[in-house]
Amino acid sequence: MSAESVVQAAVLAALRGVAGLNGVYLGPPVKATVPFAELGDLLSGDWSVKDRVGRELRLIVTVRDAGDSPARAQALAGAVGAAIEAVPRDLGGWRVASVVLVRSRLSAAAAGRWNASVEYRVRVLAA
Repeated sequence: MSAESVVQAAVLAALRGVAGLNGVYLGPPVKATVPFAELGDLLSGDWSVKDRVGRELRLIVTVRDAGDSPARAQALAGAVGAAIEAVPRDLGGWRVASVVLVRSRLSAAAAGRWNASVEYRVRVLAA
């Protein structure tokens, strides 16, 4: 399997274990109840070394919530980050070399609607 599909599946499995989320979706859901997480675009580039194929992946997860305060969205984004950082290192033919937080962002989508995003860089090498 490709590095992209293996990492995406592992991240989805990890996110589904985050307490407090009403769902985890690939892209915008048709129908969902807040708070939920959305795994957005997965960017991939070459990270090969002399004797092994490698990929550098960038992934963004956005927690969408509603309320008077962004506190719950922020807390859930922290839990999402911890889940991503805890993804197993051996993934179906690929070995995770590093998982690094690139940036996080909190924004108001509309009155009482909050988005908390985390972007991670995941580097993998063929096992």
